[in-house]
Amino acid sequence: MNEKANSPTGNHYIFIINEKLWSDVQDVLGDLLFKFKTNGTFFWSKDKNEYVQVGATYNSYEFAGNFITFKVDRTYSREYGNEKGYGTCLNLTADKTSGTPAIEMFTLKGGDFITSKFPGIGGLSGLESGIVSTAVAGSKLINMGYAGIAAYNPYRSFILFEV
Repeated sequence: MNEKANSPTGNHYIFIINEKLWSDVQDVLGDLLFKFKTNGTFFWSKDKNEYVQVGATYNSYEFAGNFITFKVDRTYSREYGNEKGYGTCLNLTADKTSGTPAIEMFTLKGGDFITSKFPGIGGLSGLESGIVSTAVAGSKLINMGYAGIAAYNPYRSFILFEV
């Protein structure tokens, strides 16, 4: 990823990974902390009820001036299976000259948040007379919106999979 980045430091990478790779990340980062014999609460801590809690969940890592975040997504597990690790790595660092974000969300004009009302018997308050949309004595409020994303520099990303 650093070879594709504008700068060797100051980057933010995110790995969106399946459950198998999430488990591997937990093992690797736990072993790393154990290897360097850090004296932190990653190994154990005493809870309020005087029980000892052991272990930790690792979701980020800082290495060589870059910040790396790991996010497990069950969609990847369902789509690509859980027998082997699979993930996508994106560079979330904004463009240094223009300030353009790496990923941006777009919507149709006025389509970002649409609210609709579906009145039943009794109207929206439950005590009104008038036109209804259903014979049910209850109303429904529906919120929705349209959105899409753009990855401005997709070449600064890659797919990671276990062979």
